[in-house]
Amino acid sequence: MTALKAAQRLHLLNAPGVSGAPRQVMGLSFPNSVGLAAGLDKNGEYIDALAALGFGFIEIGTVTPRPQPGNPRPRLFRLPEAEAIINRMGFNNRGVDYLLEQVARAEYRGVLGINIGKNFDTPVERAADDYLIGLRKVYAAASYVTVNISSPNTANLRQLQEGEALTALLAALKREQTDLAQRHGKYVPLAVKIAPDLSPEAVAAIAATLRELRLDAVIATNTTVSREGVAGLPGAGESGGLSGRPLTQRATAVVSQLSAALAGELPIIAVGGILSAEDAAAKLHAGASLVQIYSGLIYRGPALVAEVAAALRDLR
Repeated sequence: MTALKAAQRLHLLNAPGVSGAPRQVMGLSFPNSVGLAAGLDKNGEYIDALAALGFGFIEIGTVTPRPQPGNPRPRLFRLPEAEAIINRMGFNNRGVDYLLEQVARAEYRGVLGINIGKNFDTPVERAADDYLIGLRKVYAAASYVTVNISSPNTANLRQLQEGEALTALLAALKREQTDLAQRHGKYVPLAVKIAPDLSPEAVAAIAATLRELRLDAVIATNTTVSREGVAGLPGAGESGGLSGRPLTQRATAVVSQLSAALAGELPIIAVGGILSAEDAAAKLHAGASLVQIYSGLIYRGPALVAEVAAALRDLR
């Protein structure tokens, strides 16, 4: 990331061949359909360098109200035989105020998502307090805001995907979104990022809540706690969330389930195991409107951005 930033400052980066049909999603105009998933640029320190790779949109974070160091190291592991990554970062970041300073310095004026979470030491019963702080802080700077309730690396966080806890949290955020829209004179869409480790019944229940509360989008999916596809490989026993090739089919299945349950009422942004144009196309065929990559960028490099954008250009 440091080398990428240095190359951008020396004007050595460009994105030749990155093209794609603009798409309107969440009321926003995306120049192409491939975005950067949250997690790579947690503090918003590399926005301009990443934009030079040709992404149609960039999502930064996850950011928390207060700075926190994350989980003890080592906490990030490659499993190259499976084109996979395990991470247990734990929302390591320098806090929302620092992130906003970086956004203000960036020259990028494209679609910018900001992914918000809760501090590790905030009880899950009071999680809404942290998410409301995050939403208020980032609202003016964001094109859209993602509510991350699906990381497996913050204790009890995934409980917020369940039943009354999910309804209470999202209802509070929707009320705040309405107030902030009036105060700032602009509507900033709210997306929710969910886990891949949900039963079809749980996915349907979440979809019903999103429809009822009129959320603006859903991002599917985060990393998985399953070790299917990597069992026995070096590093596979490490705790944390698994991403990359082993997540491809699982994430696509959740997109398909969401698409059926949402009945077109809100768009799906697909992420998880996209390492080729074919993987991305499968996500759109399953019902997604946009895709995001992270692990694919690590294993395939920046050329994957152009490959996916071109392949999705003619898909609707």
